[in-house]
Amino acid sequence: MDLKTSNSPVIADPLPKLALPSAVMTYTTPTSFPSTGLYLNTPKKKPLPGKIEEVRAAGWLDLMLASSPPRKRQTKDFANDVQADELDLLYRNWVVNHPSALTSFEDIANLARGKRLALFLDYDGTLSPIVDNPENAVMSDEMRSAVKHVASLFPTAIISGRSRDKVFDFVKLTELYYAGSHGMDIMGPVRKSDSSGQHVECIRSNDSEGKEVNLFQPASEFLPMISEVYKKLGESIKDIDGARMEDNKFCVSVHYRNVAPHDYGEVHQRVTAVLKNYPCLRLTHGRKVLEVRPVIDWNKGKAVEFLLESLGLCGKEDVLPIYVGDDKTDEDAFKVLRANNIGFGILVSSVPKDTDAFYSVRDPAEVMEFLKKLASWKEEST
Repeated sequence: MDLKTSNSPVIADPLPKLALPSAVMTYTTPTSFPSTGLYLNTPKKKPLPGKIEEVRAAGWLDLMLASSPPRKRQTKDFANDVQADELDLLYRNWVVNHPSALTSFEDIANLARGKRLALFLDYDGTLSPIVDNPENAVMSDEMRSAVKHVASLFPTAIISGRSRDKVFDFVKLTELYYAGSHGMDIMGPVRKSDSSGQHVECIRSNDSEGKEVNLFQPASEFLPMISEVYKKLGESIKDIDGARMEDNKFCVSVHYRNVAPHDYGEVHQRVTAVLKNYPCLRLTHGRKVLEVRPVIDWNKGKAVEFLLESLGLCGKEDVLPIYVGDDKTDEDAFKVLRANNIGFGILVSSVPKDTDAFYSVRDPAEVMEFLKKLASWKEEST
């Protein structure tokens, strides 16, 4: 992406027309891989020699240990204070390359002037704080009000790793579009005209208010397999203190946030032992969570492209998509916006991270402040 001296992303080339295949695999056995369509042509993995397998497991363990920084503790310990100072210096240097979306808001407003905005938001860690129990990741009333306000001004969607129904239960706003299971379960708008481009097959349905919507579920044929694996993983990890399972419909989450670090390796070993019999599923990693997903070429970035197409905003030079998220899985969306030079990502993080997002904010409180600024700017400029 070309950059101006003002540290603003330059939006030049529009998003190309989507040509997403509609074929889905029929669920037969967990050893059958299709070679076309959305499905990744990934060969069945051969057993690795013992030493190599140990190295790979050690790499996963390092990733699990580093996946979420420890919470700041109030302490007078000098060594900890020095470490905190060093981290703060690293963060300030990192922000030079990923400027705050709040302090750089004037640049963002200049970039957005004369354009139609489309807003995409993650949920956990973005609209709600990261908490020990995922069931307690409640959205504040003030945040809900801020999201509702921007949704009245721009097309707004939430794209989460959680199931779509679960995210809606947290957010409770009918003004939004929802994509659950990392974009594998999308409820989007019905296009007024489908005359341009090739479109994926959707299921015509109605939302809770009776409004006609399109459901797109590219991994629907995996549901029996996902359900089976959910039960087996639950049995496998039930005696590990603090481990928690979550059924997110098209993916399974194994949370280890409350597991003692010395048991991380055991969690990973048991999960991978179950998955050895399911080569059509893959293991990915988020913030203190291992996630089991179908092996298909679909992620949050693809979900952004799909929703832009569904909204009739694809290939329009006057459209500016913005994606706000905190997790590794949000990087797929950041990459789509950066690679196509059509919009930008905002990473929610209080520590330095490798990212394709252009801007940053520290936490959900700053996300809410950004949303309020965006809404105020829109109302003042119209």
